[in-house]
Amino acid sequence: MDRMIYLSMAGAKAMMQRQETLANNLANASTTGFRAELQAFRAVPVRGEGASTRVYALETTTGYDATPGVVHATGRPLDVAMQGNAWLAVQGLDGTEAYTRNGALTVSADGTLMTQGGLVVLGDGGPLQAPPNATLSIAPDGTVSARQGNGTSTPVGRLKLVTPEAPLQRGADGLFRAPGAEDLPADPDARLQDGALEGSNVSAVETMVQMIAAARQFEAQMKLLQTAERNEQTAGKLLAPNGA
Repeated sequence: MDRMIYLSMAGAKAMMQRQETLANNLANASTTGFRAELQAFRAVPVRGEGASTRVYALETTTGYDATPGVVHATGRPLDVAMQGNAWLAVQGLDGTEAYTRNGALTVSADGTLMTQGGLVVLGDGGPLQAPPNATLSIAPDGTVSARQGNGTSTPVGRLKLVTPEAPLQRGADGLFRAPGAEDLPADPDARLQDGALEGSNVSAVETMVQMIAAARQFEAQMKLLQTAERNEQTAGKLLAPNGA
C-alpha cells in the first residue's frame, strides 16, 4: 500500500514542478533571447527502516534548450543578434560577469553602453563608454564605433563576445554564467548581426500541449492516491474485530 502512495506522491510532485517550469517558459515566449528551461529528475532511495525498497523523485540540475531562436530584423543600430553559440558579456547586478543572448542595447545618460534591462555591457577591457552626443554603430565582429557631429567615426571598443565550450548555468536573475563562476575569455571569431534581435526559442503551442499533458498526469497520480486511501479504509474494515 505504501509503495503506491510513494509512487503517486512522487509523481504528483514532479508534475507540479514540471508545470511551474512550463509556465515560466510560456511566460517568456516573447522574451528576447530567452532559452527554454529544461527539467530533469533523479531517483533517490528513501532512507529508514523498512523503506529500503522505496525511492523518491528529486529535481536534479536543470539545463536549457540551446536551440537558437528566430532572428527578426529591427533596423535599430543598437540591436544585435549573436550568431552561432556566441553570448554577450554583461555585468550582473551582483557585480559578476554574466552572459545573455538579449542584444537590445541602449546608451545611458553618462554614455555607458547598457542593455535595455539596465545591465552594463562589457567590452574586452571593461564597460564601454561612448562620447557625448555620438551616434553608435556596431560591426559584425562587435566593434563599437562612435560618429560625432563632424562625421568622424572613431572606435570606442569591442563588445566582449564569448563562445562557451560547456553549457552555461542559468542564475536566479535569468542571466547565464560559466560553471564555477569563472569569466570566459573573449572569442575573436564570434560574430553578431546588427539591426536584429533573436527571439525566444520557446514554442507557445508546443508548451501548451506539454502543460495539458502534465496536468493529465497530475490528475492520474492524484487518482492513485485516492485509490490507495480507499484500499486502506477497506482493509481496515476487514481487519477490524467483528467487521466493525
